[in-house]
Amino acid sequence: MTRLPAFSGATGWLNSRPLMAEDLHGKVVLADFCTYTCINWLRTLPYVRAWAEKYAGQGLVVIGVHTPEFPFEHEIDRVRQALREMRVDYPVALDNDYAVWEAFDNHYWPAVYIADAGGRIRHHHFGEGGYEECEQVIKKLLREAGAGGIDDELVSAVPDGFEAQADWNTLGSPETYLGYTQGRNFAGDSRAAFDEPHTYAAPEFLELNNWALSGEWTIESGATVSNAAGGRLSFRFHGRDVNLVLAPPAGGAPVRFRVTIDGEAPGDAHGVDADERGDGAIVESRMYQLVRQPGPIADRTFEITFLDPGAHGYVFTFG
Repeated sequence: MTRLPAFSGATGWLNSRPLMAEDLHGKVVLADFCTYTCINWLRTLPYVRAWAEKYAGQGLVVIGVHTPEFPFEHEIDRVRQALREMRVDYPVALDNDYAVWEAFDNHYWPAVYIADAGGRIRHHHFGEGGYEECEQVIKKLLREAGAGGIDDELVSAVPDGFEAQADWNTLGSPETYLGYTQGRNFAGDSRAAFDEPHTYAAPEFLELNNWALSGEWTIESGATVSNAAGGRLSFRFHGRDVNLVLAPPAGGAPVRFRVTIDGEAPGDAHGVDADERGDGAIVESRMYQLVRQPGPIADRTFEITFLDPGAHGYVFTFG
């Protein structure tokens, strides 16, 4: 693919009216594929947001393409709220039917495609990183299009919270899905039954990057659901951060939880969504940062106990 596809397959737009080919003619266009619960995309956002702010007046159009991974990410009000909180002000094409994804023949979150003023894709990058190279391409294409005042300075991003860059030197745990379609490394009961309630007992010891359940749960194709108060989810991890995509039950009743690390309250290793005691609550469908360790990184056992029924767990990510 060498030409920038149209965005006509979008099911809706945020922050903009629908952008047609004539709106983009003569513009340098950066298309950024995202989904709002994706930690890998969240860690690229400070750079994409900074490029949109710095170069909009010089001919760059940044278009987010929100292609949902989980069912709740199809709901426009949830997406609108999430992106507003993330300070995403540039146009976002809602790609609920994956039509834009398929037009680009894309396979990744995040993915960046940069097209010149003639509509030719001149650069792409999949995954995190590559920020300096992407920005240099933006500068080059804007200059080619005749934009003046393009300095040599690169944007300065100081990410924090969800957007803080992973500690790649210590990260030893992979993204791990909890539904049976993509799930792996489950160290639980060999008699597990999919799509129906089952009572689980976690093993006394977990190998690194294995996870287990305790209490009554239903393992579904895309999620694992706690059916009763007191359900516990454990993961033996190695990394600074523990993130978990969670959703409340249908109807949205909050689900209280408590996090421990090696059986103890997290203290100053708590994430933004848990306090020092490890307490927090699922109040909306999104990614929750549950652990951010300030000290030496070693193999640890993370546990989250849901004090109310109905928690939906989708995927662990680490940083």
